[in-house]
Amino acid sequence: MSGQASYLLDRAWLDGRVQEDVVVSVADGRFTRVEVGAEHARLETTRLRGLTIPGLANAHSHAFHRALRGRTQRERGTFWTWREKMYAVASRLDPDAYFALAAATYREMVAAGITCVGEFHYLHHQPDGTAYDEPNAMALALVEAAREAGIRIALLDTCYLSSGFGAAVEGAQVRYSDGDADAWADRTHRLRAHQRPGVVIGAAVHSVRAVPREQLRTVVAAAAGVPLHVHLSEQQAENDACRAAYGVSPTELLHDAGALGPATSAVHATHLGEHDVRLLGESATRSCFCPTTERDLGDGIGPSRALRAAGSPLTLGSDSHAVIDLFEEMRAVELNERLATQQRGHWTSGELLDAATWVGQESLGFADAGRIAVGMRADLVTVDTGSPRTAGTGADENSLVFAATAQDVLEVMVDGVVVVRQGDRAEIGRELDEAIDTIWKAM
Repeated sequence: MSGQASYLLDRAWLDGRVQEDVVVSVADGRFTRVEVGAEHARLETTRLRGLTIPGLANAHSHAFHRALRGRTQRERGTFWTWREKMYAVASRLDPDAYFALAAATYREMVAAGITCVGEFHYLHHQPDGTAYDEPNAMALALVEAAREAGIRIALLDTCYLSSGFGAAVEGAQVRYSDGDADAWADRTHRLRAHQRPGVVIGAAVHSVRAVPREQLRTVVAAAAGVPLHVHLSEQQAENDACRAAYGVSPTELLHDAGALGPATSAVHATHLGEHDVRLLGESATRSCFCPTTERDLGDGIGPSRALRAAGSPLTLGSDSHAVIDLFEEMRAVELNERLATQQRGHWTSGELLDAATWVGQESLGFADAGRIAVGMRADLVTVDTGSPRTAGTGADENSLVFAATAQDVLEVMVDGVVVVRQGDRAEIGRELDEAIDTIWKAM
């Protein structure tokens, strides 16, 4: 983006508090000026009415799960029975269908104020497990979908080699596997040639059940210098099976493989012992909570506050996209703690906003985003403070976290470009309808 534009923000979340009459100037996708006070508003500005915050980071996404929303709720079951429906969708996608669904899903995210997504990607190959002519065709469909939607992406290319602690992949899982970690690393290395501004190519271990212990270090080595994410202890059954196979917890297994550290995000981190919490905290591994998915699947309530106290920073994701609403994810972290402890007041609104903005952006490889400050990426999300949900709530950070929803987002800027306004939602809905109907009609 060339040239410069200036904006007068009625209210803005700045330096950890809400401030009034903030003037920001943007050039080449970054903030070049951030000043507080109406007396600074002498240049020509566009006024953004409401409360403006930095761009939100969705640190954990499976774009194709969006096709399951509302279609898996009518039967009883568990995470494991839900997974069979997810596999059915996974078996039907090709690069074109994946692009259409992901582009619409990412547009829904941007309309909700999300300016960066961490896509935990494991749909690598054709339905029978053979590679596409372009081995990274499915990954590149996601990268192009993000470009189309106007969102930054950390493509977390995922190693998935086993259906469970050494067992061969089966069914839809044959699409996920490269055969061994060396082959996965080779394909991912070639994918990094497609990295460009607004795109980070990271890595992921699907889970300790899906990557054998002897191959974990290969993945860790290949992920050096990029974000590394991993599903961790989402289900108690995973913990039990890991102990039966290796004699340690999943967290201990990752620690022994050298997988923990500031560049790593442990997704879900639900069923942890005290030693697990200590290992994650002492290594400064991030904990990515996805409360709307964790309650939808009946996973349980993770120890978010204990992890933070131990030294593990919190990030947030919408995972299966049962809901795409980072405001809901923020407040759910606090409300879940209240349910678990029967006490109120575990997380401040400011801490939750940090998790949803700069901490999440950092976890995806965008350390230059998530704050309204000179030199940072120019992401702005303006929220309506007079909607039926937010009216009368004080128009401050508590209003955002405990009252606002994605529907209150008025306008979204990503890297200096306004990509969504409120009137775009009907068009996004039509795109989602078309993409999802195409998938289900093929089943």
